[in-house]
Amino acid sequence: MDNYSLKLFLTLAENLHFGRTSQICNISRSALSRQIQRLEDEAGQKLFERDNRMVSLTPAGIRFAEYASQVVDLWKELSEELLEDKNILKGELSLYCSVTACYSILPDILTEFRRKYPQIHIILKTGDASEAVSHVQEGRTDIAIAAKPDRLSSSIGFRQITETPLIFIVPAVEWAYSGCPPDQLPWGEVPMILPERELARSRIDLWFRDKEIRPNVYAQVSGNEAILAMVNLGCGVGVIPKLVFEKRPFEVDVIPIEIDPPLKPYSLGLCVQQRRLNSPLIKSFWQIVR
Repeated sequence: MDNYSLKLFLTLAENLHFGRTSQICNISRSALSRQIQRLEDEAGQKLFERDNRMVSLTPAGIRFAEYASQVVDLWKELSEELLEDKNILKGELSLYCSVTACYSILPDILTEFRRKYPQIHIILKTGDASEAVSHVQEGRTDIAIAAKPDRLSSSIGFRQITETPLIFIVPAVEWAYSGCPPDQLPWGEVPMILPERELARSRIDLWFRDKEIRPNVYAQVSGNEAILAMVNLGCGVGVIPKLVFEKRPFEVDVIPIEIDPPLKPYSLGLCVQQRRLNSPLIKSFWQIVR
């Protein structure tokens, strides 16, 4: 079982889609299928259940994913340690962050990093900000840009990059409460567009609980950009990091409003597994942020 095949397996295990995985890995679907079949033959077990509509891991596949992740990580750590010239670092680093972080936080960091370490290639993965820490904990990425949780595992290192407030936003277009001043909004009636999970959700829930108000939840969505879009359509009031509002890639008809008391702000920064801070590649990226 070579490292390349194990990486293909892990990518398919994460995406559960042959077409998407073949695009990510720059391999044909037929070649990907052959690689997976070869792994299954070597393992002596069926690793995926698959038909024309879906792909899922078998119990053996779930266990094999743990093994594959450990092997890939160990090989990566060993190859970094065996670098002949530690002054010329080279290799790959995987980085996970939200789309907003890509164009608001990453540019300055990557410009400096690429200037200092031109032979280290960054593999960028974007997705829901609420999953950033779990991607690091589970070994699915080397580094993530994340909001620091209220309780952070001691196994995760965190270095702050910036801080951003959490703000309430209302539609600027005509909506049910257009004529109502922000400080007079009936919070028990106003339709709320809230995140499904994430740190923001716990802080919003606490805010309403302290006011002894049960919010009227119109929708629960994944991702700050989706909240911004729904408020822009006049669906209700949303809560997003101010950074998302300020660095939005498109014009929106929404207005930030002040609330009392304000929500606790986000601390945004890098997170990595503590044990991997000895890796020359990870340490090089970590030290860019002061």
